[in-house]
Order: sequence, then structure tokens, then C-alpha cells
Amino acid sequence: MAKIATDRTTIDLFAAEKRPGRPKTNPLPREEQLKLNKRNQIKRDRNNGLKRIEFKVSGQLYAALTRAAEQANTTRGNLIEQLLEQALSR
Repeated sequence: MAKIATDRTTIDLFAAEKRPGRPKTNPLPREEQLKLNKRNQIKRDRNNGLKRIEFKVSGQLYAALTRAAEQANTTRGNLIEQLLEQALSR
């Protein structure tokens, strides 16, 4: 039987050939991995004493916070935390 380069159905003929890409290391599908990672992140935050706050702001304020965080070389969350601490200390 001849080996044809485009034939990928006969796996034994191509067993030694390296396939591009990263090998699969996690048996869970990607959606389940994301849920598990998020759950673990929430547990880590909780163990570090962090609490989650969610609120909505206008697009202009969001853009201004993003620019200010970039200028301060920090994350938007850290910037908001600093601003809240400053406001409460007054």
C-alpha cells in the first residue's frame, strides 16, 4: 500500500510524523476549563480577603478610567480601589 501525503485516515503510517500545535493536556472541554478557572480565581480572591463589587458607569467615565490607569501603569481595578480609598480617607 502506498503512502499518500494527503491521506490522514491511516494513522499508523503517520505515527512518527510530528503534528503542529500544542498537545492536548486537559481532558475537559474549553468551556469547562474556563468555568473551573473562574471558580478557582474567586476562591483565591476570597482567601486573600478580597470582595467583588460590580457597578455600571458611562462609556466616557470608563474610557477616562482606562486612560488614567494606563498613565499610572496600573490596572483599572487598582486605580478605582485607590480612588475609593482616597475618597473615604477625607
